[in-house]
Amino acid sequence: MTARISIAGSINIDLVVFAPHHPQIGETVLGSDFKTYPGGKGANQAVAAARAGAQTTMIGKVGRDPFGKLLLASLKQNNVETRWVSQAAGAPTGTALITVDEQGSNTIVVVAGSNGALKPTDLDSAARAIHASDLLVMQLEIPLETVVHAARLARQAGVQVLLNPAPAQPLPAELLQLVDVLVVNEIEIASLSGQSCTTLSDYTAAARALPLPPSALIFITLGGQGAMAINGGQTIHLPAFNVPAVDTTAAGDAFVGSLATALAEKRPLMSALRRANAAGALAVTIAGAQPSLPYRSQIDILADTTQ
Repeated sequence: MTARISIAGSINIDLVVFAPHHPQIGETVLGSDFKTYPGGKGANQAVAAARAGAQTTMIGKVGRDPFGKLLLASLKQNNVETRWVSQAAGAPTGTALITVDEQGSNTIVVVAGSNGALKPTDLDSAARAIHASDLLVMQLEIPLETVVHAARLARQAGVQVLLNPAPAQPLPAELLQLVDVLVVNEIEIASLSGQSCTTLSDYTAAARALPLPPSALIFITLGGQGAMAINGGQTIHLPAFNVPAVDTTAAGDAFVGSLATALAEKRPLMSALRRANAAGALAVTIAGAQPSLPYRSQIDILADTTQ
């Protein structure tokens, strides 16, 4: 079956510099390169899902500027439906300023721009796209009220809600109760649970303490430690694939897009986690956000190898 996924989220232009190390406060570092890439967590996850094999619809906003035109063209080139991506009047396209060091780790500053203009009424206009989906995917680079409203629309139609609460921030209880699938990293699970986590047992305990519906699936990405899935009393941990790290930007988005596709295809939990883990690993081997997102054939090959 072809997975049908709608994504309500951010669309950014990524301005990326490569440097030997991340500057400290007051320090100037001479970089080695500068690149411009399509990005934004919402758009990244939309492209990741499309490349993983899903029929994908993006709901978001860009500015009426050259960056906005470039990003719309990029989404279309990646077979993402953009009918529900509109142009915001008076706001520039969202921008992310990214520094990547020699180890491939990154620091990111995001300016919301047009993403901040995505309102609940925009989701009402796109309701039929949400209702036609198997899964609605969201992040937190758009207004929180819009995220909550979108989750309500999905729940009304019996559409599952996947939330990637990034960047981390306090969430209303109502939103958490509308979540069917939660995908977090180490920082986000600690922020949501209020618990310090260092071991796999700590992460499991923190996940089970969250005020989510009893049936909710929780996935935790752990960087070099791999990823976990918690389903009620069941916990699965998969180690990371051994790949050379070039740039970790969008690795989490690759994980989410592949995971959403696998879940919408009704794959077993272990298979879904393994494919998401493989997608995240492949993404760190290439510089840039969307250029690094793997295709289904690549995910198939790595997911079938031994971790």
